Amino acid sequence: MDHDVIVIGGSFAGLAAAMQLARARRRVCVLDTGAPRNRFAAASHGFPGQDGRSPQAIRTTLRHELSAYPTLSFRDGTAVSAVRDGDGFRVTLAKGGDITARRLVLAFGVRDSLPDLPGASERWGNTLLHCPYCHGYELNGGPVGVLARGEAALHQAMLLPDWGPTTLFTQGRLALSADQRQGLADRRVTVEETPVADLLGTAPALDGVRLDDGREVALAGLFLAPDTAPSCDLARDLGCALTDGPTGPYVAVDPIQATNQPGVFAAGDLASPMPNATIASASGVMAGSAAHRSLIFDPDLTVTA
Repeated sequence: MDHDVIVIGGSFAGLAAAMQLARARRRVCVLDTGAPRNRFAAASHGFPGQDGRSPQAIRTTLRHELSAYPTLSFRDGTAVSAVRDGDGFRVTLAKGGDITARRLVLAFGVRDSLPDLPGASERWGNTLLHCPYCHGYELNGGPVGVLARGEAALHQAMLLPDWGPTTLFTQGRLALSADQRQGLADRRVTVEETPVADLLGTAPALDGVRLDDGREVALAGLFLAPDTAPSCDLARDLGCALTDGPTGPYVAVDPIQATNQPGVFAAGDLASPMPNATIASASGVMAGSAAHRSLIFDPDLTVTA
């Protein structure tokens, strides 16, 4: 085998997993497409020790730290297939060629599907947002909105008044019960039934939204729960079980980040219903150390733990 472990994904979870393996002096290769989910965010907030730094700066620092470990290597590119091969795995690269390893850590993240509104993609990660804990404080108490795409919008709308006056735009997609409306009223959330038709201001800034009836609502930021899916089909092709989360499917893992496929571990947003930089990094630490332990205690891949 070329490596002990291949880590597919070079953002926070994948790099955290790789560090545990490199520190165990295992041969580990990180495959990195260079297009992580967090590339649209100007800064990462709520990440202990990294608050306010850009995701790119954090990744650059991590890669520099990892370069000190001689058993670790990086390959920039995309994995197009991964299959079991004897007592390990064979990964085929888009640029051509295969690499092999005894274990896999999947950390390639998820892709977001945004609403069909002009200017949505240009604002994503700046003023069109998904996480108040990551971005709410920087809106400085200004008015915020929640664009409903499903039940997750109600949860967001109940949280957001701690960051600013909140309007829930139901978009005709969220039917609220009397109890839910009362809960929102108790939190002083305004419920707007008329759909949002347009985003106002010069992207990536946001001045507000225009409704179908022509009214305008001033906003400092607009939150939504994007529809998500694994960013590629490798986990499914390997036979990893998926489970449904609030925004889409994710890879099912046990407490040590092991999938249902022996020798395959998953970490980060790919394997969690809650996207968060700190949680992703912690899950990478667990996945990397679990992959190392499996090399010792389960060399023949008879169990997943």
